[in-house]
Amino acid sequence: VEFLYCDLASMKSIRQFVQQFRAKNCPLHVLVNNAGVMLVPERKTEDGFEEHFGLNYLGHFLLTNLLLDTLKQSGTHSHNARIITVSSATHYVGKLHLDDLQSRCSYSPHGAYAQSKLALVLFTYRLQHLLTANGSHVTANVVDPGVVNTELYKHVFWVVKVVKWMTAWLFFKTPEEGASTSIYAAVSPEMEGAGGCYLYNEERTKSADIAYDEELQRRLWTESCKMVGIFDESSRVP
Repeated sequence: VEFLYCDLASMKSIRQFVQQFRAKNCPLHVLVNNAGVMLVPERKTEDGFEEHFGLNYLGHFLLTNLLLDTLKQSGTHSHNARIITVSSATHYVGKLHLDDLQSRCSYSPHGAYAQSKLALVLFTYRLQHLLTANGSHVTANVVDPGVVNTELYKHVFWVVKVVKWMTAWLFFKTPEEGASTSIYAAVSPEMEGAGGCYLYNEERTKSADIAYDEELQRRLWTESCKMVGIFDESSRVP
């Protein structure tokens, strides 16, 4: 096992990481987009993005796009390369504000977090559409890990922390249990060649209705390319 440093809240760090990885000339068969923050107070990344949107979504958007060529070269007809993106059930109540993705008008930790998780689902569906249109041997799926007992909850109200401490053993998944659906998406033979799925408890299920809005998927993708400074190759794909 070898570790390479990458700060998903920094566009510069992501680009440096990709350069280091490419220099190794290694194939890339599985990419799991799993970093995230939740309910943090209003603050910005070093690039000036609202932290939930910048780290949870834009960081993974840029990382995935910069690694796409390597993923495409690594996948084969019988063994597709796989992209797994971790979202949350919170996306069901999320609203995407294309005119205010940075939550500048009215900041809500819950709203910003939910928006970032909805963006990840929209991104995954659009990505799979583009991969299919290009005939790439790469699949993209999105995972809901469930409610997992991790430090992700450190910014919730103290009352919630107390309730979590008292009931975690009963209602929360362990980190190992929380990772199971991501692992399933990454290595299960049942998922070979399957893309554009929303997975929960190792089963395909339905995401929020708004996530299937192809025009919204397209508009978010185009805007995201502008924000991270990459060429929007999807402009050629309907």
